[in-house]
Amino acid sequence: MRHSRSEVIERTIQEFELLDQLVANLTNEEWNRLLHRPESKDPWTVKDALAHITHWKADVARSARRQRIPIEERGLNINQGNRLVYLRWHDRSPQEVLAWHRQTQKDVLAALQEAPEEWFSGRERGPDWPVDLAGHSTYHRVKDIERALKETEK
Repeated sequence: MRHSRSEVIERTIQEFELLDQLVANLTNEEWNRLLHRPESKDPWTVKDALAHITHWKADVARSARRQRIPIEERGLNINQGNRLVYLRWHDRSPQEVLAWHRQTQKDVLAALQEAPEEWFSGRERGPDWPVDLAGHSTYHRVKDIERALKETEK
C-alpha cells in the first residue's frame, strides 16, 4: 500500500501519546523494573525499552531526511544496534531518557513535515510503515513496558 504524510503523522502522534502517558509519571522503581528478556539479551529495564524505542524513531527521522547512518552504527546487525543503544543509554537517568523521547517526537514530526511526498507514497509498503514510528513502539509499549508495570513485587 502507499501511504500519505497525514496518516503517517496521525499514527505517529497517537502512539506517542499512548506511550508518553504511560511513562510520564513513573517512579524510580518503575523505571528500573526489569523486562522479561532472554538471558542471551541485555537485561533491559522500562527505561531501556523507552531508549530503544526512541533510538529507532530517531532513525526514521534520519531516513526521512536522507541522512547517512552514523559511522559507529554502519554495518551493525539489529542485535548489535540494540546493544549499542543499551550501552549508550543504560546509565543515564530516567529524566534524560524521557526528555530525549519527547525531543525525538518533535524532531520526527518536523522530519515528516519536511520529507518529500514521494518518501511516503513513492512505492508500495506494508500497512504499518514506517514501523519504528508506531508498530515497533506499540509492540514494546504493550509487550514490555505495560507488562513490567503490571507485575507486582514478590
